[in-house]
Amino acid sequence: MKLVPVRNTISLNPSFNTIAEGLKGNGYATAIFGKWHLADGSKETRPEAQGFDLYFEGNKEQSDKKSNEANDPKGVFSLTNETIKFMEANKQKPFFAYLAHNAIHSKLEARPESIDKFRKKGLTGNMAVYAACTYDLDASIGILLDYLKSSGLEKNTLVIFTSDNGATQQSSQEPLRGNKGSYYEGGIREPFVAYWPNKIKSGTVNSNPIINLDLYPTFIALAGDKKFNGDGEDLMPLLLGQKSETIRKSIYWYFPGYLDNPVIRGRDKVFRSRPVAVIRKGDFKLHLYLEEWLLDGGKAKIKDNNAVELYNIKTDEGEHNNLAGSNTTKRDELLTDLLDWMKKTNAPLPTKITATNKPVQGNVGGEN
Repeated sequence: MKLVPVRNTISLNPSFNTIAEGLKGNGYATAIFGKWHLADGSKETRPEAQGFDLYFEGNKEQSDKKSNEANDPKGVFSLTNETIKFMEANKQKPFFAYLAHNAIHSKLEARPESIDKFRKKGLTGNMAVYAACTYDLDASIGILLDYLKSSGLEKNTLVIFTSDNGATQQSSQEPLRGNKGSYYEGGIREPFVAYWPNKIKSGTVNSNPIINLDLYPTFIALAGDKKFNGDGEDLMPLLLGQKSETIRKSIYWYFPGYLDNPVIRGRDKVFRSRPVAVIRKGDFKLHLYLEEWLLDGGKAKIKDNNAVELYNIKTDEGEHNNLAGSNTTKRDELLTDLLDWMKKTNAPLPTKITATNKPVQGNVGGEN
């Protein structure tokens, strides 16, 4: 590490208003099933204190039931079944069900018969378990969709399937560059599927860049609340085919820390990511690496300090060709926007290493 990273925040501050709180205030029953990942052990940071009527964590509830562990070691079916119970109990009123599966996050687990299925296809070791874990997840989602159809709820229920990061190094993301933990497309481009029969036209594809921040205003707008004034954009015009132009000017990512273990075709031989700020604007994407920017001369030395990478994502989605030196006009346009955004949001910067300010292991960005 060349800088002291901004210290991790491991819990969601209760002062923030969550999607669940916003929907609960509009008459919705709310529940979360699976991964929360935002608590520090205190009651104030648990889901029940932040707008959720019900929290079913999953594997912990099943830990003493060995038969369930054998038939559902990753808990995908128990989480899905509990979600269906919640929907059934609240089908006469608006509900919000946040189903955050632990699959396919480590450790990899699957039903024995699913593993055997992929071993018979020629996969061995962890790859067979990786495929089987994904297969079990897919099967559990099918159970949920079947329930929505058989209960008649699918006509009035929007289903979103998405993720928060790209795949691990175990699964190449080519033609995209990088993996989970990096800010190349392989780390931040995710599946996003919206399903709502008779509302969203089946088989349609929209290539407008969106981000998970957009889920909050989308759900709040569906609930009939017109008072939202936070980050993100209402996606319903895009989902319903009413609007084809890009809904926002730019998308930003900011990570002022370090993540260990390099990614496939990454920039670094040690870390998945070093401190970085990123902007996506139209077809172009710019990475600003803060070590080089803060320590090696910033804008004045931009020609030589390797602080900036610029890619045309439309023609080079694999981020092979760095245009920072050849398209300086676009580089400077995006760089100015990014620096203005960092200033506007008071983005905390990593600091220089001194005799009294040294990075320690606790500063290194990690994950569970």
